Amino acid sequence: MNKTKLFCSIFFTGMLSVGFAQKQTDSLEVEKLDEVVVTDSRFQLKRENSGKVITKITSKDLEKLQGQSIAEIIGRTAGVEVNGVRSNAGQNLSYFVRGGRNRQVLIMIDGVQVTDPSQIANDYDLRLLNADQVESIEILKGASSTLYGTGAATAIINIKLKGATKKAFNLNLRSSLGTNQSSDENNYAIEDFRNSVSLNGSVGKFNYFASFGQQFTDGLSAIKGGSESDAFNSYNGNLRLGYRFSNSFKLNTYASFDKYKADFDDSFGMLDADNVSNSKQYRIGISPEYKYNKGRITINAAYNEVERDIESSFPSMFNAQSFIVDAFNRYNFSDKFYTVLGVNFQDNQMESFSIPFGESDFSQAINPEMAQFTITDPYSNLVYVSDYGLNINAGLRLNNHSEYGSHLVYSLNPSYKVDLDFGYLKGLASYSTAFITPSLFQLFEPSYGNTDLEPEENQTIEVGAEVSIKDKATFSLVYFNRNEDNFIDFVDTGGFVFQYQNIDESFTASGLEFVAQAKLAKALDINLNATYTSLDEDLSLRIPEIKVNTRLDYQVCESTLVSLSYQYNDEREDAVFNSMTFENDAVTLNSYGLLDFYISHKISNGKMTLFANVTNIFNEEYQELFGFSTRGRGVNLGFSLSL
Repeated sequence: MNKTKLFCSIFFTGMLSVGFAQKQTDSLEVEKLDEVVVTDSRFQLKRENSGKVITKITSKDLEKLQGQSIAEIIGRTAGVEVNGVRSNAGQNLSYFVRGGRNRQVLIMIDGVQVTDPSQIANDYDLRLLNADQVESIEILKGASSTLYGTGAATAIINIKLKGATKKAFNLNLRSSLGTNQSSDENNYAIEDFRNSVSLNGSVGKFNYFASFGQQFTDGLSAIKGGSESDAFNSYNGNLRLGYRFSNSFKLNTYASFDKYKADFDDSFGMLDADNVSNSKQYRIGISPEYKYNKGRITINAAYNEVERDIESSFPSMFNAQSFIVDAFNRYNFSDKFYTVLGVNFQDNQMESFSIPFGESDFSQAINPEMAQFTITDPYSNLVYVSDYGLNINAGLRLNNHSEYGSHLVYSLNPSYKVDLDFGYLKGLASYSTAFITPSLFQLFEPSYGNTDLEPEENQTIEVGAEVSIKDKATFSLVYFNRNEDNFIDFVDTGGFVFQYQNIDESFTASGLEFVAQAKLAKALDINLNATYTSLDEDLSLRIPEIKVNTRLDYQVCESTLVSLSYQYNDEREDAVFNSMTFENDAVTLNSYGLLDFYISHKISNGKMTLFANVTNIFNEEYQELFGFSTRGRGVNLGFSLSL
């Protein structure tokens, strides 16, 4: 089918779904409260007053997605492609949003930017995060550096972890087991084990939350056709303590650790190998908040330490530390005018070790006294919500970097809402700029680093519309156009001598994002999104031109839910290193579609939930990355218990 016709068909299907939902309005009870979003302004605003189309994954949504990782859940969002989630459990993850790469996606946990300064892309590894710890997720697409700083060029993924309940003691247990095999296997051995436990509660002014999670997955080789499996083993721990000193002042503290060990194969020769990647993360943080008459002052401070070591033919070790303080004042002049004034400070440092050719012992490759930079960014943001439909969100940020100096970014996001008998119609537009700081590796690696690098720059234009039908349906269509300048590339300077350099060429990514959420009947909901992405050839690696996600949820009875989801990925271009020419050859990965089934049933007065997943029902064979394995049909069974 012509791809344009396919996208238009999806668009009109969604419109029909919305129309059908509207016809059902009179016979359905109104149960849903006005949705509130935070990420686009740091204020709790009604969705209808936001100039952005934000994807919000609530705790109720997550209950319908038990057994999936955070990366899998995020990868079902419009405009988002998380590559590697359906491969071997230890596969590296790539985040492609609106044609961007990992370094252009900023991940935040409880309001704090999380990165790994030892990575080439300075990105956070979602494999470290346990889905059972997560309360909700907001995904804001578009350039957002004015409010969140470096890396917020194509998307903000704002993850909120679970907190304490109002009960004095609450125990939660979750456990699941399942298969993990390729499409050409049919033994369905139990190879995937996931367990978590949490304790939380509130006693007077004190609250606490403690959790521990574990995953062990085996049975699937990293490379396609490999003769031995490559296991993945992870552990997560989290402790949060809070105390409310008065109605005006409260303090939250936390500490966490995340560890994983992943076996992997030789990706150059595409051969089985006994390679191992170990990663450890330790985080501590403090977040005091003072509330006064019309505002509140918040300080989010966190220290993050990462240790990674690679056991292979080219062994290496990496250590990185980052210290982040984000202090901001939210002031509400009235119920129409909100402002944020803040300053963000970051201190990043890394070191690495490798074994030089001909030697047997590790030696320092990157010196931490050299590989360090600080960032100090004052910023401001204002939101105006009128009583006649006009809403404006605007921001300004001055980035001050210890290596390359100062850089200014800004944003303007007007929207206009018209109230209608059946709901509202909202038009929106935005122009925003963003920057991506060169990583410590790109700046200071002794062979390839370049201390003269400048930040990458992005400019994004968005135009769109959203229709809401009184708690029964929401429909949106957004056009985006994103331009990249100062792109940092790995350049051959001659004689196979490579260096990271800013290149003069500009790149463009544009596309359409369509989302429809509707209540088709009292017990039947549909969630549908489709993305069309048009890219310059240099940006097209592993990004589908057309991607579609849809999910039908049917509440059989008060205690039983069934869900059917489908994902379609268009053809993608991949690159394979040619050892004969020492260059990358282009290959085309075939399109594929995956159908999944989920069922859950509550017993013991809702205290226990039994759930099951059947993924890739038709056992389709496909590739996410050329030469690497992907999962075939899988079965997953589990339970969650709350006491």
